[in-house]
Amino acid sequence: MLHSTQATQTSSKNIHQWLDEYAASHQNPINKAIHWVCVPVIFFTVMALLWSIPTPAFFESVPFLNFGSSAMLLALILYARLSLTMAVGMLIYCLIIGVLIQWWIQLALLPLWLFATILFVLAWIGQFIGHHIEGKKPSFFNDLQFLLIGPAWVMAFLLRKWKISF
Repeated sequence: MLHSTQATQTSSKNIHQWLDEYAASHQNPINKAIHWVCVPVIFFTVMALLWSIPTPAFFESVPFLNFGSSAMLLALILYARLSLTMAVGMLIYCLIIGVLIQWWIQLALLPLWLFATILFVLAWIGQFIGHHIEGKKPSFFNDLQFLLIGPAWVMAFLLRKWKISF
């Protein structure tokens, strides 16, 4: 559990401070490229794994109400606290994830949980290879909140490329 001074310190960071701190351990071009692929895949797989958890029967009548969509909502609240523009970008990404998950469920090639687990493991192997190349440990080793900053880092790159302020 965070001490009150730690909680105040982390909650007072703005989006740019979070992204700058995250970027410090992502300077090597190969590591950046690996993260550009693996971070969105990991975000997708975590949401897919949560989506796969059976929901209580009384929620079954509400489409898309599950543990994955609930986690997306919580993540979007965090992103909105940091930047509304970032939250809109991440909302679009979350909607794409929802569509991809539903598409995969319809395909029924592999159970969603199994597909997501395989991708999750492969993406994390990629992440650790990237950090080995970088020579720096992953940011989340210092603060677990960086697990949600990684996807924002990718989104920030896209927003900058599209000349959208956040």
